[in-house]
Amino acid sequence: MAHTSRPTPVRAPEMAATVTLPQFLDTTGTLTRAEKLTLIDQAGAMISQLYVHLSLKRAMHATDPVQRLALIRTRLSTLSERQFHDEMIDIFTDLRDLHTNYILPTPYNTKVAFLPFLLEELFSGGRRKYMVTKMLAGFTHPTFAPGVIVTDWNGAPIDRAIEANADRNAGSNPDARHARGLEAMTVRSMMMASPPDEHWVIVGYKDGATAREVKLDWSVFEPDPTPSGGGNAVTGHSLGLDANVEMARRAKKALFNPQAMGVERAAASVKRAAPAPAAASTMPDVFSFKTVTTPAGPLGYLRIWTFMAGEAVFVEEMMRILSLLPAEGLIIDVRGNGGGNIMCAELILQLLTPRPVSPTTLSFVNSPLTLAICKNNAFAAQWAPSIEQSIETGEIHSQGFSLLSAPEYNLIGQRYQGPVVLVTDPLCYSATDIFSAGFQDNTIGPVLSAGGRTGAGGANVWDHDLLQQVLPAPSSPFRPLPKGASFRVAIRRVLRSGERQGVPLEDLGVVPNANHKMTKNDVLNGNGDLVAAAAKLLATAQRVSLSATTTGKTAGKRTLTVITQGIDRVDVLVDGRPRLSADVTDGTTPVPISNPGPGTHTFVLHGYEGGALRATFTVAK
Repeated sequence: MAHTSRPTPVRAPEMAATVTLPQFLDTTGTLTRAEKLTLIDQAGAMISQLYVHLSLKRAMHATDPVQRLALIRTRLSTLSERQFHDEMIDIFTDLRDLHTNYILPTPYNTKVAFLPFLLEELFSGGRRKYMVTKMLAGFTHPTFAPGVIVTDWNGAPIDRAIEANADRNAGSNPDARHARGLEAMTVRSMMMASPPDEHWVIVGYKDGATAREVKLDWSVFEPDPTPSGGGNAVTGHSLGLDANVEMARRAKKALFNPQAMGVERAAASVKRAAPAPAAASTMPDVFSFKTVTTPAGPLGYLRIWTFMAGEAVFVEEMMRILSLLPAEGLIIDVRGNGGGNIMCAELILQLLTPRPVSPTTLSFVNSPLTLAICKNNAFAAQWAPSIEQSIETGEIHSQGFSLLSAPEYNLIGQRYQGPVVLVTDPLCYSATDIFSAGFQDNTIGPVLSAGGRTGAGGANVWDHDLLQQVLPAPSSPFRPLPKGASFRVAIRRVLRSGERQGVPLEDLGVVPNANHKMTKNDVLNGNGDLVAAAAKLLATAQRVSLSATTTGKTAGKRTLTVITQGIDRVDVLVDGRPRLSADVTDGTTPVPISNPGPGTHTFVLHGYEGGALRATFTVAK
């Protein structure tokens, strides 16, 4: 084994406040016994009375968090500060629920520990390997560079090291645990996890045929927070987010893609009234898009990095982007998306299908505390009667309702008529799970995964601060927490709709229609093989299109000029009422229609082929 000298990382401009791990640990404080007891009590109240998956987790993972909290209380005097945090973290990790967390106090909760490289998984010759794909901006080394294969980690085979790290992560299924274990090898949020045990790591790698080692220090910095996304705020009432994945995403962007951080800052400085760019998103932290050339022809490629945005601006920007992409087909890539606003995830489904979207439903666990919440808050009032009725029925969960009424999910309608494929991975979580499930359950298109099932986060998450707001003192059991510590809890579970109506998302996730094993070409050259695999799924899809314009009135009639491909019948609704049905062929067909009267009217065209609805188009005139 050839050894190399220990390099000194060069800090990127994004990271002026970077310190070594020992320097950071010197700044951490301590909690008093009374503060620790407060944390134990508040965790117990949240888990025992609000946690919607408690019975499921006890059954699936053989864990009893309420009893474990009671045991910590009795052993508190024997635990060091680090041991106390580790015990609290472990209780929540054993739930295998990335929505339900102990958030460490200041300064842990805003910091990320990192090594100066990114490690990604690929397959070669049928074997799983781990390649260095990116380096910290400004970091150089003579042999440790993108393209080398990592073989060992502190003397342990890399597969075993990742497996051990995965066990410390709360992924709901083996795919999710492995993905999170791999990510945390080099980028580790300390919001909900202990700092690395070691101050440095010795990485074994192959430089061509030569086996080498390099010793690298852990460093610590604070990434910029996620931009607000503009528009209406994201509230806990509609939040579905893996906060750990979101913080890691922001950290990786700052560490390994400073150019993207510059684009983000530039976009933030542009006023909303400015003309929207044709080649970039007005929300670069949320969307990126381009046209890709594939054997199936030119296709649109849309990356949704996060759903952490206000739904109004999110849907508006999504519609604008769809209008700029090729109509022949679309690849939507949500890999690594930890979720965000559930409303963003569900409201854009209607843009991709001619059929009415069926949303997911959410339900509380039945308890006196959830009943108090629902009775005292208008946003949750519709759940109260079924929770109250559970005293007689003995049901564990309340009746399920969607966040909006069913018609509100379909007010806009289809805006992209080409075939669509969705690309996922096990880091997809929460609102991204919900989007992926809705995509599949509403039969929009196939799901292609780069790693197996999605992360399986099926819930709406509320944090401790929100609980204090929705159920204020003195009726609330929730009290202020010490030194910036907090908790998050999955308070409403999500049940799927459509073809899988009633199936829970939690622990199960979305099973893809096809899998793709990432290649060297993917991780080093912009996902070329992954895009080709997605394009192959679109290659056999039937192409349809439907559009129309209206002309002026003549003798009490208007003429709709209908342009179609792959459509043999068009039904026309005017202001929601059926008006006519016309047979059409590919090309242009004039369709006369009775003038509906003065003013602006909405013409909705439904295009059918062989009796099946294939496309919709709306004209307001």
